[in-house]
Amino acid sequence: MSNKSISLNINISSTYSINLIPPIMKFWLYFIFLVPSILCTLFVLYHLLFDRTLRRSLNNHVIIVLVFTVLFCELTNYPWMLYYYYHVNTWQRSFSFCLIWGFIDWAVYMLQLLLFAWTSIERHILIFHDKWVSTKRKRFFVHYLPVIIIVIYWFTFYSYVYFYPSCENTYDGSQMVCVTVCSFNSFSFRAFDTLFNNIFPSITIGIFSVTLLLRVFRQKYRIRHQIQWRKHRKMTAQLLSISALYLFITAPWAIILFLRMCGLPPNAGAAFESYAAFSSYYIVLLFPFVSLLSLPELRIKLKNILHLQRPATRVRTKPLAIRRDARNNQVNPQ
Repeated sequence: MSNKSISLNINISSTYSINLIPPIMKFWLYFIFLVPSILCTLFVLYHLLFDRTLRRSLNNHVIIVLVFTVLFCELTNYPWMLYYYYHVNTWQRSFSFCLIWGFIDWAVYMLQLLLFAWTSIERHILIFHDKWVSTKRKRFFVHYLPVIIIVIYWFTFYSYVYFYPSCENTYDGSQMVCVTVCSFNSFSFRAFDTLFNNIFPSITIGIFSVTLLLRVFRQKYRIRHQIQWRKHRKMTAQLLSISALYLFITAPWAIILFLRMCGLPPNAGAAFESYAAFSSYYIVLLFPFVSLLSLPELRIKLKNILHLQRPATRVRTKPLAIRRDARNNQVNPQ
């Protein structure tokens, strides 16, 4: 999502007028995070899928989908980015490849944002209205159907934008993501994508995360049920930690998108825009680590694997020898 211009189109894969970070520096700043991030992603995904308790927990289902999207980006988009930054202006790519790259670079980013916005809403249901998901039928309509709708909407919308536009996309091989999507030249289309697919999900994450924290603390002092409080605290901590990551990284980018749409001149805030675009790629790289730290079960498994947790010391008891005195029938311990 770097090198993104918003002068005529809001596509995240276009070009900035200012490039403050040299390509080779971007290469190393992304590379040092990518390899550990892939390993962490595989670790988190493996345990979320093969640990029956974690897999069956409703609060982990969207997280599993998000981890899959992260792994997909780490194995496609990021290696392509690194190769481009290491071989600037020497990599010849086809128009079809550029379309696929643009789709992954921008559309998958938006999918992650939409899915986590729904997660911040659903967490209120799982904690305070668990009866809404008490049967299979209710779980389908309340838990699974919204995710299905989001994925179908996302795939249909961005497939049309990238692969079946009503206008003609343009190719520029000098850029990292080398296709400019013509649909974003329309202000109404650009405004819809910015507000509905970017700014609105970010606001939703912020509002519902804060209100969840307030509601959970309020419930704690009202019911004083320790077991239920622990369960709610774990789900709340998981949401808030991931929300902090999304808001900290996406908020600057969402702000600059909104200001550009409102008429902010291209030369104003160019440095801020460049850094915001660069940091936006760290959502994928940092998401596995935040997910790992937000799940106590996975933290314990990792400590055991790395032998950071000392095993409990076992106290061996020596059996007490018993000798019976036959003459007086007394029992004398040895």
